[in-house]
Amino acid sequence: MMAFFSGAQRFLRQSSFVVASHFTSTRFTSTLTSPKLFISGLSRLTTDEKLTEAFSPFGQLLEAKVITDRASGRSKGYGFVTYATIEDAEKARAGMNAKFIDGWVIFVDPAKPRETRPPQQPQSQPSGAGFTVNKTIGWCG
Repeated sequence: MMAFFSGAQRFLRQSSFVVASHFTSTRFTSTLTSPKLFISGLSRLTTDEKLTEAFSPFGQLLEAKVITDRASGRSKGYGFVTYATIEDAEKARAGMNAKFIDGWVIFVDPAKPRETRPPQQPQSQPSGAGFTVNKTIGWCG
């Protein structure tokens, strides 16, 4: 019985080392293809200046932008930072992921290229009676 437990302990130690070494080697290989990072989980109070201050120690920061709502001007809770090199961006990603800014935990991921949007549909022209057609509801006056 004792031989079984010592064999099981040895197996667990070896397998946990393999798992840990696998994650370690995977974690430190660069997966970035661009020096631009997507920052999510930002507080509504975080500004471009605070983002710049938090990310500037990791290298030459070209831009730090918190995305805001057009109507209210408030933060949407995410932003982007762009570095001069991919290496600087990789350092920032490793150093800032799951850290706190303005009391909120942020997450740092590679930025994805912007998707192309379909062209806008032309607006309905008013008819002679002053009515327009709203295709989702029907007639509006």
